[in-house]
Amino acid sequence: MENQQNNSSLKAIIAVLAVLLVGSLVYIFKMSSDAEVVQTELKTTVSEKDSVMKDLQTLKATYDAAIAENTTMSDELIQERDKIVTLMDDLNKSKGDAASMAKYKTQFFALQSNMKVLMAENDGLKKQNTVLTTQRDSTVMVLGESKKFNEVLVGQNDELSKTVEKGSKLTILNTKTSAYKLKGSGKQIETDKASRADILKISFTIAENQIAKSGDKTYYVQVIDSKNNVLGDKKVATFGDKTLSYSFDTTVKYENKTVNISEDLPGKNFEKGTYFINVFDKDELVSKTSFSLR
Repeated sequence: MENQQNNSSLKAIIAVLAVLLVGSLVYIFKMSSDAEVVQTELKTTVSEKDSVMKDLQTLKATYDAAIAENTTMSDELIQERDKIVTLMDDLNKSKGDAASMAKYKTQFFALQSNMKVLMAENDGLKKQNTVLTTQRDSTVMVLGESKKFNEVLVGQNDELSKTVEKGSKLTILNTKTSAYKLKGSGKQIETDKASRADILKISFTIAENQIAKSGDKTYYVQVIDSKNNVLGDKKVATFGDKTLSYSFDTTVKYENKTVNISEDLPGKNFEKGTYFINVFDKDELVSKTSFSLR
């Protein structure tokens, strides 16, 4: 009877121990399962965080490339790019729990949607700029060709003007000077002796020129003796910053036809030697000659 009681107690103890063992095993299994779940959730969260960060980096790179193109939308693109940078900073600081990751994903999708709209607008602007650039280049090329053509025309006109100006200048020909003795009767006898000379007769011809300007023409005649004295009136004419000492001037009405001019320069005690005669149109020397008295 006593042995039966001992056996019953032993069986009860074994049963209790078996229950406790099973409970322990169940608890250990549950704890292991929970740990694996937590570890899996952590891995999943970290993976999601990395994925969202990569997506944000891709968005930022897209904006950086668009901003570098320097379109008229650059300010808007910079603002959106800065929002992405701010979100990346927040994501770096976050613990990466499921709630926060859901929030970051939502913000990412909103930024991605905005980017698609802005990129479409930016592409449209680039195409417009390409068209405008092509039109501008064409215009610049046409203007460049027109400028070159105008420069050629201006050059030709300048050359033509110079040719016309040169051709319209009057030519002085046959400038001559002789000394004469004046008789009481008024008759003039040519002489080459200084002691007999009473007047010097200076003559020259204005050649015909159909393209020259007609009207009154004045010439200044300068007669210089062998001692470098200016004979005659010894008047002085001023042309800008230049002055001219001359013996006499003569004015004729020029009508584009040949004109012969002859003027007498009276004097006394003419010097022996060589005389120089210069004819000026204002301050420009247009003819010269010389002669000698003995």
